[in-house]
Order: sequence, then C-alpha cells, then structure tokens
Amino acid sequence: MRGRLFRQLVENDKEPLSIFGTVNAYSSVLAKKNGVKSIYLSGSGVAAASFGLPDLGFTKLEDVVEDARRITSACDLPLLVDVDTGFGSLNSIQRTVKMMEKENVAAIHIEDQVDLKRCGHRPNKKLISSKEMCERIKSAIEGRTDPNFFIIARTDAFASEGIEGCIQRSKEYINAGADGIFLEAITSLQDYKELKEAIQKPILANITEFGKTPLFKDHELMDAGVDMMLFPLSAFRASSKATEKV
Repeated sequence: MRGRLFRQLVENDKEPLSIFGTVNAYSSVLAKKNGVKSIYLSGSGVAAASFGLPDLGFTKLEDVVEDARRITSACDLPLLVDVDTGFGSLNSIQRTVKMMEKENVAAIHIEDQVDLKRCGHRPNKKLISSKEMCERIKSAIEGRTDPNFFIIARTDAFASEGIEGCIQRSKEYINAGADGIFLEAITSLQDYKELKEAIQKPILANITEFGKTPLFKDHELMDAGVDMMLFPLSAFRASSKATEKV
C-alpha cells in the first residue's frame, strides 16, 4: 500500500517529490501535520540521533528496523529507508528487504560502497564492482514480496569515476532491476541531466547541508530531470541547533 503510494508520488510530473528526513516517530508526526508527503530515515540519522555516533557503519540492521518500526507505527506517510550496503551477505540483503516490508516501509536505497562504508560526502570512499552491486540489487529484488516496494540503487562513484562512470554503473543497476538511481555527491545540474538522458528512470538528488552537492532549488532540479529531492537531516540539524541554544 505505502509502496504503491510512493511510486505514484515519484511519477508525478508536476514537480520533484520532496522527501524529508524524520529521525524518530515524533518528527514524522510533525512532518505529516505540516503537509509533507513522504519521509525518510537516514542511516546517518540513526547513528547520530539514536546512538550519538558518526556515519561510519557502526549501526546494525536491527537498529535501523527498530527506528523504522517506531516511525511507521506512528505515521502512515510512505517511508524511504537508508539500508547502507544491505547489512552483510546477499542473503542478509534479502532479509533486510523482508524486514523492511514487514514494518510497512515503502522504499529503500542500497549503495555500492564496501561494507565498511563512509558517509557519501566524506573522502576516501571505496566501492565494490558494478557486477557485485548488481548482485546486491538482485538479492534485494528476490527478497521483495510486494512488487510496489521501491528499490533505489545509490552510486558513490562520482568522486572516483566521474559522471561517465556513474552513468555506466547506473545503466547496469537499472538492468539488474533497480527502480531508480540515487546519484551521491554530485556537483552540477548538468550531471543530473546527462544521467536522466542516459537511463530515463527516476533519479534522486540528495540536498543535504554541509555536503558536496549545492543546495539546488526544486525548479532547477525539475528542469534537470530529477524526480526526488531528499532533505535527509535538515529538521534534525535545526532541532539540534535549537537544543544547543536552550
């Protein structure tokens, strides 16, 4: 049900779907009350808000599932969840998807970094091969029981392989069955345009403060062919600043 709604929102051609990060159940309720249509649970948010840790792969699948369960129990907005690299083996990736579906999650994104991943806007990221990533995607699809459950493949290849490498990887990921592409740490609108022309599938832009991607406006991203605008930690950062002032 929520997966189908998420797909419908993504397919809306009027404007990119704005997806807002909610680190807990209460912030998801606030999001709905303020007209938000889709919400997001960030891996970095789980690490920081629930454990006081940096986004360096410290959290486990069960940690993310628990936060997702609390959010979906309190709010019926379609939730996109960051599952990092899938939390282990190919069998573990299938288990991850099954657990997310069980908790009424609408969508996930899974990335092509090595298991000991780093925040997408930090240096020295290491990637697996596109062939290995395609196996991750296929495993995620095999774990899916709801055909509407939306699986986004994230690539962190821009820093090491440029936009050409990102496009080649994205084509392979789409052929493997990914429903959309998350192009991380991009620096120009032209990069999104080139990717969209190459794959003609939904694209997500990560509009995060303090990152490498400029804070593009919705009309700029729409013109570039972007379908989803992600604001992963904006509300959490604002609330943290308010807490410091108090």
